[in-house]
Amino acid sequence: MAAPSHRRSLRKRRTLAVSAAVVAAGVGAGVFVMNANADGVDLYHQTLAAKDGWAASGTGTTGGAKADSAHTFTVSTRAQLVKALGSASDTTPRIIKVKGTIDANTDDSGRKLTCADYASGTGYSLPAYLKAYDPATYGRSKLPSGTQEKARAAAQDRQAKNIVFKVPANTSIVGVPGTDAGITGGMLQIQNVDNVIVRNLTFSATEDCFPQWDPTDGDDGNWNSAYDSVSLRGATHVWADHNTFTDAPHFDKANPTYFGREYQIHDGALDITKGSDLVTVERNRFTDHDKTMLIGSSDKDSTGKLRVSIHHNVWKGIVQRAPLARLGQIHLYNNVYDTTTVNGYAPQYSINSRAKAQVVAEANHWTVPSGGKVAKLLSGDGTGSVAGSGNLVNGTVTDLVAAYNAASSKKIGTTVNWKPTLTAGLQASAKNLPAELASTTGAGVLK
Repeated sequence: MAAPSHRRSLRKRRTLAVSAAVVAAGVGAGVFVMNANADGVDLYHQTLAAKDGWAASGTGTTGGAKADSAHTFTVSTRAQLVKALGSASDTTPRIIKVKGTIDANTDDSGRKLTCADYASGTGYSLPAYLKAYDPATYGRSKLPSGTQEKARAAAQDRQAKNIVFKVPANTSIVGVPGTDAGITGGMLQIQNVDNVIVRNLTFSATEDCFPQWDPTDGDDGNWNSAYDSVSLRGATHVWADHNTFTDAPHFDKANPTYFGREYQIHDGALDITKGSDLVTVERNRFTDHDKTMLIGSSDKDSTGKLRVSIHHNVWKGIVQRAPLARLGQIHLYNNVYDTTTVNGYAPQYSINSRAKAQVVAEANHWTVPSGGKVAKLLSGDGTGSVAGSGNLVNGTVTDLVAAYNAASSKKIGTTVNWKPTLTAGLQASAKNLPAELASTTGAGVLK
């Protein structure tokens, strides 16, 4: 398994729990920290280990480890979380312990809010919106504008003010073990700040009440929603560890169809955009979701940034973007991809390398059901690259790029302009990963 999730100098003093799969494999680098002992370093003060992916570069990622008692909070409600976060411009180190599940769609008194509450007083209604922008009368050449679009935007803005939580620099947000810690219906926005840790949280049901119709998006138009569960925008040194991301309980198969297109209320799970840099994403579970992880918001996002390490994660019931990578240097290692259709989420592809992205994918494991095509595990626009080796499909070493290129006119390159060096915990073999990661990833594992 991968390197411990704490400083190496403390490794010998920590209580370690090693999965049976790792013991059987004899993988010393795979020792996995489940908890800390009485040496004073607890789950909330743990920092990213040396060389553990891009977020370990330079100053490393320590989050709120230096927080004093006045900036250490335990929160169980939306109002408490907002107060603990404080101003997004305040760089004072802080630790926020999330106890239980916080419902973002509540007011300051804890009253449940609905889409109707956000729309109240704006003049927006879905039937009126559908009537105003029906392609049969409005056409398909321009974005919606006018009374109903302004009303939709106003209602969406009201929801955003309630469910978007802006995270300041030098912050650790950590779920309290044993409490089903997480945020439902909300978005953590980590924007233009440095040094943030997000651990042991379940992010569920992040939903936009007011998707926008865009008739110019693709050949047939699309409904686009606004909120990711966790959104990095111009953020640096971010460590996302042992979280779970899911659309549950509302799966996409329950979405209605308008103008011949799915009324999509979900956006990304964990998106890394607008020049974000030095990010490590490890030991998370991504499930029941469509557009899962976007690295780079456009083909012109940012050159020389978007450096991201993604390792020891489980992706199951994912349609696409695991990840979709643009421009950056992305290292994908020791991840498990199960491309079985789950809850109606049928896979299109796993990794998309485009806009000259430089991806190194090594020792990952794919499970592909009968009838599945290896050529569809990758995607690209003809400018990206995917290097690396040791990737397994159903236990067999497979050249993913060769399979994709044999079936596509937009070829993926096989050479990159960089070599990963921040590779703590890299396992040469992906053979045991499905068994190993089944019980050691996602929220609720850390103690």
